Amino acid sequence: MHLDLHVSRFDWVDSPAAMGEAVSHLARTAEQLGVRALSFMDHFFQMERVAPAEDPMLEGYTALGFVAGRTERLRLRLLVTGVTYRHPGLLAKIVTTLDVLSGGRGELGIGAAWYEREHRGLGVPFPPTAERFERLEEAVQICLQMWSDDNGPYEGRHYQLAETLCSPPPVSRPRPRLMIGGSGERKTLRLVAQYADACNIFGGPEVIAHKVDVLKRHCDAVGRDPAEIEVTALLGGLPPDAGPDEVVRRAEALAAVGVGTVMAGAVGDDPARALEQTYAEAMPRLAALEPAAL
Repeated sequence: MHLDLHVSRFDWVDSPAAMGEAVSHLARTAEQLGVRALSFMDHFFQMERVAPAEDPMLEGYTALGFVAGRTERLRLRLLVTGVTYRHPGLLAKIVTTLDVLSGGRGELGIGAAWYEREHRGLGVPFPPTAERFERLEEAVQICLQMWSDDNGPYEGRHYQLAETLCSPPPVSRPRPRLMIGGSGERKTLRLVAQYADACNIFGGPEVIAHKVDVLKRHCDAVGRDPAEIEVTALLGGLPPDAGPDEVVRRAEALAAVGVGTVMAGAVGDDPARALEQTYAEAMPRLAALEPAAL
């Protein structure tokens, strides 16, 4: 089992002037511990369900590019890009640039977007849900085409590109990994089965087990082996004083339903120190866990 780190808050940094060094220290600490990937949220405002919208929030791809320059091995993604935030052709170019300059560590995490306040706040169009899912599928198709040898046009319902030229191409082979976030059974998991290398599913072991069964059915429908898709889940709900045994116990329950990667959160006023205290001893035990076959 892999351990990733997801950073969803920055209120632990004293001031904007200190944020660069604080984020850099957290990323380097994670890398030294053996964390595989670091992700940021893709939001303009902090999520109101978590904290006040006015709390600090960094633009995701700029932040990933900064971390790429301060680390050597961490894989880098957003969890996850909202399809409405960037035109798909530009998005493919951004992720490609991250991948090239990081030496093949860039990944694309993408979803249908949901946070209406930040769209309205910054004047970003917020289409109805059904349209956002249509745009999500087209955006995935555009990115995959731009990462292929096909430089020709793309004609979709919502996007039309005259040339899908992407030079330089990604360093990752055959292309950057694609994660589709969300647990919707009718649309999201169908898109995962058809296109994605990984998914991110919310919930405890029972919920994830059900979602994995739905994913398997979608894979059967499109003729894909579900074992090709990595299942990831946030390791949420840990008490502040959780130790290695509690971490491993929860990870074992997730591995039993097919989760191959758990994601730690950046918690507390000193998340780098909290990461070391909670996960350093657990890392070898997590690495030894084998997820149940899908």
